[in-house]
Amino acid sequence: MTETDKATITSGRDEHSAAGPKKIKLAILTISDTRNLETDSSGRYLSETILAAGHELVGREIIKDDKVAIKASLKTFLASEAQVILSSGGTGIAGRDYTIPVVESLILKALPGFGELFRMLSYQEIGGAAMLSRATAGLAKGGLIFALPGSSHAVKLAWEKLIAPELSHLVFEVLRHAQEADLQG
Repeated sequence: MTETDKATITSGRDEHSAAGPKKIKLAILTISDTRNLETDSSGRYLSETILAAGHELVGREIIKDDKVAIKASLKTFLASEAQVILSSGGTGIAGRDYTIPVVESLILKALPGFGELFRMLSYQEIGGAAMLSRATAGLAKGGLIFALPGSSHAVKLAWEKLIAPELSHLVFEVLRHAQEADLQG
């Protein structure tokens, strides 16, 4: 790829990011059988980071790792003003890790690149254990969902390396061509 090709790709991405909203409405859903507001370091990190970046936190909830509760919370956030939902927890392969099947049941357009890139970045830091993560993302009826592992380090990695740099661009893509309306109707 030539430098001109790279510049064209970058300018196109920058153009979409620039056209996207500067203040995005996000919700945080922590899925854990053991965490509460005091011990939810992943949720606290996301809350503080979202607000520091000038975005709006429209909801934060901690629920047990239960299929019905996860689906109900996600649907409530999707029906609210949240444009992006960040969930943490329940993405592994343990018996009570229900997040991924529930999220996948709501996704209408998957973003497989998110999970692939997340695992690649994780592999660079933790080696083969990265394959245990089923982190995923996609467009659901009402907004974007990112399902992240529960560890603070994983949440920080996903936010800083993947989500935050493309957040405005992602929301721009959801809103353009009335895509959000098409998915909601």
